[in-house]
Amino acid sequence: MAEAFTAHDHAAAIAAFLDRHPRTLVLTGAGLSTASGIPDYRDRDGTRRGRPPIQGPDFRKSEFVQRRYWARSMIGWPVLARSRPNAGHVAIAGLEAIGRIGSVLTQNVDGLHGQAGSHGVLELHGNIHTVVCLDCAALFPRAFVQGQLTDANPHMLGADATPLPDGDASVEPAELAAFKLPRCVCCGGTLMPNVVFFGDNVPAARTATALDQMERADALLVVGSSLMVYSGFRFCRMARAAGKPIAVINLGRTRADDILDIKIEDASERVLPLALQMLRERHGNGHAPFIELDGGTL
Repeated sequence: MAEAFTAHDHAAAIAAFLDRHPRTLVLTGAGLSTASGIPDYRDRDGTRRGRPPIQGPDFRKSEFVQRRYWARSMIGWPVLARSRPNAGHVAIAGLEAIGRIGSVLTQNVDGLHGQAGSHGVLELHGNIHTVVCLDCAALFPRAFVQGQLTDANPHMLGADATPLPDGDASVEPAELAAFKLPRCVCCGGTLMPNVVFFGDNVPAARTATALDQMERADALLVVGSSLMVYSGFRFCRMARAAGKPIAVINLGRTRADDILDIKIEDASERVLPLALQMLRERHGNGHAPFIELDGGTL
């Protein structure tokens, strides 16, 4: 029978990993934010749930797609607006504060790392709380645009739908023809969330910064990501090619399972605070070194 590992065992493995590699790059995904009330995209097998996402090229060329997106977003975004960092986000900020990680790279657009107090965070796919005008490049708070949406579309208030991690919602409003789009108050132009949509590329400068962070790191810790999207998986490939160890905390299968040094299937909001506490105790109170755990799936 397989040996049962506890949350304490999992945390000890992560604490030891970070103690050996204090310049670890932490890559986070949607699974980190589920404890904040934001649903994940994928199930434990890495299969995407729900309807296909709206594609960036389609959004920019079709007013119908824009109506479809903004109607869904009007319903789904308030869940993100109300969400707050969970213990996993706070622990990552704590690990940064005590110098046990190098930097944080997130695939999430929810802004919760910043709210938790992390400073060295690169938001690979942008931040849903900002909206950009495609015509004049003016930026607006998403909350301001929500006011435009609700004022112009009172018939949509109270609609029920399951939110998604990007502020979208799993709903297809029946009467999109009557839906009024938000417009730029500076030029009347087209508004789009300032995030990387599916079908679009991460801006080159942001990608270069992320790749530089991986090159400077001495290890990679993935938290809450199945790594099914290549923009995340590529960092595992880079780490493996450079001989840098990789640890993952994720509930379910990942695309990188065959190249991992440590795989922990547990909730990040449970494991990371315990790991932070262990590291604080060790370095603050001079406790004895950790007992190393064997590699493999914990």
